[in-house]
Amino acid sequence: MTIQAQARHCIEEMLSYIELRDYAGYDPYDALNSPLIRRLSVHSKWLRIAATQILRQCPVNLRPILGVRKGHNPKGIGLFLWGYAKLYALEKEQRCLEKIDYLLDLLLKLRSKGYSGNCWGYNFDWQSRTMYAPRFTPTIVNSSFIGHALLDTYELAGRSDALELAVSIKDFILTDLKRIEDGPTFCFSYSPVDEYPVHNANLLGASLLVRIARVTGDETLFHPALSALAYSMKYQHDDGSWAYSERPSYNWIDSFHTGFNLQAIRYILDAGVAPEHHACYRKGVEYYARNFFLEDGTPKYYYDRTYPIDIHAPAQAICFFSQEGQEYRALSEKVIAWMLCNMYSTRGFFYFRKSRFLTNRIPYMRWSQAWVFHALAEFLLAAGTG
Repeated sequence: MTIQAQARHCIEEMLSYIELRDYAGYDPYDALNSPLIRRLSVHSKWLRIAATQILRQCPVNLRPILGVRKGHNPKGIGLFLWGYAKLYALEKEQRCLEKIDYLLDLLLKLRSKGYSGNCWGYNFDWQSRTMYAPRFTPTIVNSSFIGHALLDTYELAGRSDALELAVSIKDFILTDLKRIEDGPTFCFSYSPVDEYPVHNANLLGASLLVRIARVTGDETLFHPALSALAYSMKYQHDDGSWAYSERPSYNWIDSFHTGFNLQAIRYILDAGVAPEHHACYRKGVEYYARNFFLEDGTPKYYYDRTYPIDIHAPAQAICFFSQEGQEYRALSEKVIAWMLCNMYSTRGFFYFRKSRFLTNRIPYMRWSQAWVFHALAEFLLAAGTG
């Protein structure tokens, strides 16, 4: 069976699994949806962090015992929409249009309220070392990924309602997010409640503004987008890599955030904007391909060590390299083959993480299923149109 046939068969099994569950499930970071954990940690940031990390890393799913309910994660819904739009472009099946209708309606219902434009957060409270965000606090990452999915739904499936939903996101990015100034450049904040500079978040927001500018003709969006792009390009390392953030305690270099950075920059370059960054983009692509994969397609989490292998690592690699041309076709196929062999259950879902000696098989809906479905659909579309 060819790798394309394997990917197609896997998608069919996944669709049976996710559609039966109405796209709802648990999330690695949903510990604060537990009534018990909320009560115990109401006055303690560190208890909230500890509870979230314990549940995220535990290979046994304790959520049913703790009262955490399955739910619709807005980002996951956006990724599922993205996958169906690509399948429709490839196969023109009516069932994809029906699912697109349903998921667009869900995204409308899941929008965060009280902001300048359309935006989305998570369906759980979350606490980091730097901020606390109540459920549905919108983020630039969620809103940008959903925005790209909506624009592709417009372009691939002809849905003008998806375009209308996407265009409004620019008002959230430009009005509700803070800007971390750095000389003539700036970085968009992660959310409206922090001033936290993160490169993948900043670049995703910039790339969405560029795509919206191209489709609407609103050239005023280019200036903030290119200022944000310049911020992150300024901090690209000489070898082509980026730290996650320029904050000292957040300066790791990992696989899938590298992929997010490059995917965002590619959107900008493909729009014919900022060609002066093309050489740095190529250096980043070469760094990504050279440092995050073993010879057999095993995707490494960090540039300097392999484990733990998170399902995001192969999923984002497939998304990115599938669209990067024939030069990287073999890499995409090796990563898919490794992922199907090591991270997939024939019950129709993908595992969360794999360490050297243990695999966390909890079937998270947003983190695992939505990302892989979107990735495999991207691969099939690229293979079918390339």
